[in-house]
Amino acid sequence: MRRKEKEIRDRALMEETLRLCAVGTLGTIGSDGYPRVKPLNFAYREGSLYFHTARVGEKMEDIRRDDRVCFNAYLPIAYVKAKTEPCEANYLFRSVTIKGRARSVEDPDEKRLALDLLMEKHQPEGGLGDYPSAKLEVVGVVRIDVEEMTGKESLGDGSLREAALKALAEGAPLPIVLER
Repeated sequence: MRRKEKEIRDRALMEETLRLCAVGTLGTIGSDGYPRVKPLNFAYREGSLYFHTARVGEKMEDIRRDDRVCFNAYLPIAYVKAKTEPCEANYLFRSVTIKGRARSVEDPDEKRLALDLLMEKHQPEGGLGDYPSAKLEVVGVVRIDVEEMTGKESLGDGSLREAALKALAEGAPLPIVLER
């Protein structure tokens, strides 16, 4: 990373960022050799990232052909409004980038675990019962085994940094808007 002062080295902070991000972007290598990126919701647990998908289509074809993938999650924390000139405007953020290997999950117990993780993340109030067996049979679930995880943040200085950290600590709806 070129700007070492922006690097997140704390694995727990990177994992917390993944927990807070609702959507990430999966990068695969397309059949024509060009990279492809697709947004998706996801859940992370203990070195594995999970997402659900159709069992057929570009994403799965790419993964079957080459299981090397990249994944990025970006957490916009605050927009800083410019006061006197455009270059004062800024975005405060945290992001995590993962390199790993993607595998289709076929084991019913692991598939259920992955779907439970997704539901806990996106609809934590729960109470919806079990998954219909017909749906479990047709849904695709992919696990990315993390080989490398890097994090980056830009939280500003002084009062901007304090406001960004306070918003995170309080669970404020993000992004917030700050003024210099």
